[in-house]
Amino acid sequence: MRQYRTFILIIVLLLVTIWIDLPNNPGIHALGISKDINTHLGLDLVGGVQVLLEADVPASQQVTDAEMNAARSIVENRVNGLGVAEAVVARAGSRRIIVELPGVADQEQAKNTVKQTALLEFVDMSSITQPEAIAMKDAGDTIVTNYQPTTVFTPTQPLSPTQTIWTTIMTGKDLKNAAVSVSTGAYEVSFELTSSGAQTFKDFTSTHIGKVLAIVLDKKIISAPTINDAITDGRGVITGNFTRDTANQLAVQLRYGALPIPLKIVESNSVGPTLGQDSLRRSLIAGGIGLSIVVIFMALYYRLPGVLADLALITYAIIAYALFRFIPITLTLPGTAGFVLSIGMAVDANILIFERLKEELRAGRSLRQAIDLGWRRAWSSIRDSNLSTLITCGILYYFGLSFGASIVKGFSLTLALGVLVSLFTAIIVTRTFLHLVLDNIKSAEHPRWFGI
Repeated sequence: MRQYRTFILIIVLLLVTIWIDLPNNPGIHALGISKDINTHLGLDLVGGVQVLLEADVPASQQVTDAEMNAARSIVENRVNGLGVAEAVVARAGSRRIIVELPGVADQEQAKNTVKQTALLEFVDMSSITQPEAIAMKDAGDTIVTNYQPTTVFTPTQPLSPTQTIWTTIMTGKDLKNAAVSVSTGAYEVSFELTSSGAQTFKDFTSTHIGKVLAIVLDKKIISAPTINDAITDGRGVITGNFTRDTANQLAVQLRYGALPIPLKIVESNSVGPTLGQDSLRRSLIAGGIGLSIVVIFMALYYRLPGVLADLALITYAIIAYALFRFIPITLTLPGTAGFVLSIGMAVDANILIFERLKEELRAGRSLRQAIDLGWRRAWSSIRDSNLSTLITCGILYYFGLSFGASIVKGFSLTLALGVLVSLFTAIIVTRTFLHLVLDNIKSAEHPRWFGI
């Protein structure tokens, strides 16, 4: 009876994962959940741009981890602004950042976006009310200021000749620090200015109490506070309806609105969409051939148990692919290789079980006993081999993360996930299928069905 309950659960799981695997899956948009379900392909499968950035400072100048991590975070926010949902932005050693932008058509725009030095400005908006400034912020309006740095931000849309030119009071170079603080149970953002910034702020805030002083990053308003009091000592707070997350986000933008270190492009590569599509096609063909050979081998060599293992193997592939889509995991060529390798791990577990099963049948056990004993005695080998593979995947992922080797990360991640799913199919699915089909069959009457 327990086997039938498990079988029903497997069928339900299969139906859910098949729905997730549908090419035109509508996603989940109900009960406050909004999640799209798609297959995310990497740079080498759909084409795009890969850029290697390096700290543009003398080799003798030390670059701290905090500076590189901040630069990586800012670059990631920028490339997400390009609409690249599956961009990879990772550290590559102590002074480099690797950026992969799948599906990007405008390569020059991508390169300019990742290398530009962002501009943080405190802008006088005394002529409008705070609600009007907030409306401009929410609309994402590009504003024009009279500050012209050497690296100027170029808006993507043409500016109107009558558009207001706002006055920049101070830039981010005069900001020493910013942090989240709590006052009377409410979150706020406190900041500290340099000596020159403190004098500028003192002169301006003393004469503009009740007016709007907007905080602008790359010509986009990120906050529009009103000056409540003159700030004369270079220290102030920004209050508002902040949550902990929104306050921290603003503090980070203030601290690192501009890159803490300049970056330069040391290498850039483009992968054409035709080459990516060809790689995808060849990968699918190779995966299909490999899976077909495994299925045929299992059926011919292990006969009836092999056919059941093939069903379990197909179940494994459906579940694994559904997880890749649902999490989601970006599939690259190395990631696909990791998935194909995990198929071999799934087959290996079934082979260990079936060889043990055949030994028990030759020893005169009943089929039910042979299945249970075969699985129990094969389990230690299955556990140890898969555990060692998972440990290796963890090591590979760590080094891939540390050195910006995204291909290593993709391989280790898909292999590890595939191994976990293969353990599930070996422990639950294969065993359940064997009991449901074989418990009422006498192996002695049909030895050829079992390859003995």
